[in-house]
Parts: sequence; structure tokens; C-alpha cells
Amino acid sequence: MSIIGSIIAGIIVGIIARLVLPGRQAIGWVMTIVLGILGAIIGWFLAGALGVESTSGVDWIRWILSVIVAAILIVGYERFTARKGVSH
Repeated sequence: MSIIGSIIAGIIVGIIARLVLPGRQAIGWVMTIVLGILGAIIGWFLAGALGVESTSGVDWIRWILSVIVAAILIVGYERFTARKGVSH
């Protein structure tokens, strides 16, 4: 995945991850994009490790795994910053 592709995928994955999470997340858009990028990269590597092959169409399994990973990262970030008392 290229750097530009990672950023674009991260934006999409981060936004979708926030949409599937219940309630309102106390997290800014920049951090959403950063965690979305991490989720996309980890999700794509995880899919590869599970044997998901690249296709000529949309790799739904890779995208779904990326969104799940990003959602977990967003929840983890919120819990970590809430314990630390970091203001958003």
C-alpha cells in the first residue's frame, strides 16, 4: 500500500469505524485519521496473514478487518486518554 493510498484508506476506515461505534466518541478528526491509517495497515497485514488473496475487485475482508481494527484502536485510545485525564 502506498503512502497516499494509506492516508486515503485511513480516512475512509477511520470514518466508518466511528460510524459503527455506538454513541459519540470524544476524539478529534486528526486522531481518527491516524487511527484509521493504523487500522487499515494492520487490517491489511492481518488479512494477508490469514491468507486473504488480493482480487481484481474490492477486497471486502481486508476492508472489514481494517474497520474492526480501527474501531478497537479508537475505543482503546478513548479509554487510555480517559484514564490519563487528557482533555480533548
